[in-house]
Amino acid sequence: MKKMENDLSADEGIREGEQTIEGRNAVIEAFRSGKTIDKVYILDNCNDGPVATIRREAKKAGALMKFVSRQRLDEMSSTGKHQGVIAVAAAYDYAELEDIFEKAEAAGEPPFIIICDGIEDPHNLGAIIRSANASGAHGVIIPRNRAAGLTATVARTSAGALNYTPVVKVTNIARTIEELKERGVWFVCSDMGGTVMYDLDLTGPMGLVVGNEGSGVSRLVREACDMIASIPMNGEIESLNASVAAGIMAYEIVRQRRLKKAK
Repeated sequence: MKKMENDLSADEGIREGEQTIEGRNAVIEAFRSGKTIDKVYILDNCNDGPVATIRREAKKAGALMKFVSRQRLDEMSSTGKHQGVIAVAAAYDYAELEDIFEKAEAAGEPPFIIICDGIEDPHNLGAIIRSANASGAHGVIIPRNRAAGLTATVARTSAGALNYTPVVKVTNIARTIEELKERGVWFVCSDMGGTVMYDLDLTGPMGLVVGNEGSGVSRLVREACDMIASIPMNGEIESLNASVAAGIMAYEIVRQRRLKKAK
């Protein structure tokens, strides 16, 4: 998959609990040692040799790059010795798509995948990974851009599920869905305007897509899905937290699989 340089224009900075690496040599060595780096903040208009090396390594690793002012770097720095570069490392290493299929095959089950389309809150992502593990999903897929990565907060909120549930980071969710369809996976996304989930066949190889906390599933991803499912809402509140919706939908898939197996 081609790696591209990207400006993280909507980035909110370093979140609480994220591991940072400061200084040019430290960041270069982190990349070369194989450590998973989510994003790199670089002093704007700085293009000297070490910084060029960092940009090259970040491209190879698929890390996002954000070019910021010295004042911004000073505000983010915990050491005061950033040398114009601060990297943010993932708390856990990312898996590959094949790891999900291998996990499903080892369990003798059709693949069950949860896809997070732009989940930005690390607490929500951690809770979804926890629900994925509890419901027996074989893996979680998240996008590279404009979404939470595997930070320390995500790891803590997952309550240990990250040790057992593969999480894959991809460049394009809609394209990944199309690739997985070719491997026999069907996709359902959660959306208020869809068919009630009880009326859909959610058995077999299944991918469950959960949308952004505010805007829901993006248009292109929604169009790539085979089914649109809604969760019945019987009270005055018309929407659910993203991680709660993911848990409810995941266990409807579990329920239907158990019923089909019992028959």
